[in-house]
Amino acid sequence: MRRFPRLLFLALMLALSGAGGSAEAFAQAAKGTSGLPLPRFVSLKSKSVNLRVGPSLDYAVAWRYLRSGMPVEIIQEYDNWRRIRDADGTEGWVNQALLSGERTALTAPWMRGKGEGVFVNMRREPQANAAIVARIEPGVVVKVGECTGDWCRAEVNGAEGWLVQGEIWGAYPGEAFK
Repeated sequence: MRRFPRLLFLALMLALSGAGGSAEAFAQAAKGTSGLPLPRFVSLKSKSVNLRVGPSLDYAVAWRYLRSGMPVEIIQEYDNWRRIRDADGTEGWVNQALLSGERTALTAPWMRGKGEGVFVNMRREPQANAAIVARIEPGVVVKVGECTGDWCRAEVNGAEGWLVQGEIWGAYPGEAFK
């Protein structure tokens, strides 16, 4: 990597980290170089994705994801690279070609390992009293078709229904989309 872009990247990182307020508050209203909002959820397109410590092939691989469809959050953009965060809070850089705009989510990843009998209920309609069509373990990847701000229509292993939006990682609180 040429020296100038690396220095520019480091200067940008320093400016964002010390921008007087929280970088998170700035990110909520920000748009990336792609013109798309930051942060935003996407999914991993490839079955094998290297998470790098910086935005270039020159940087070391910190982690390797081995499953396509995993939801991740883009929190920063630099050239063709996206800084992502996963449900566990791990952050690093991935080339944009390895990401998909297809929305997926993890069911209650914060409940993994909390014992047996812990499930997220998928319901036939977006109502708390609607019939349960599936009971999904925490940490399962689901495809998300739309969210209303309170409920998300999802599909997993042939089962389709609605999940409470607060019980998944892959959609922001109150976010609505089709």
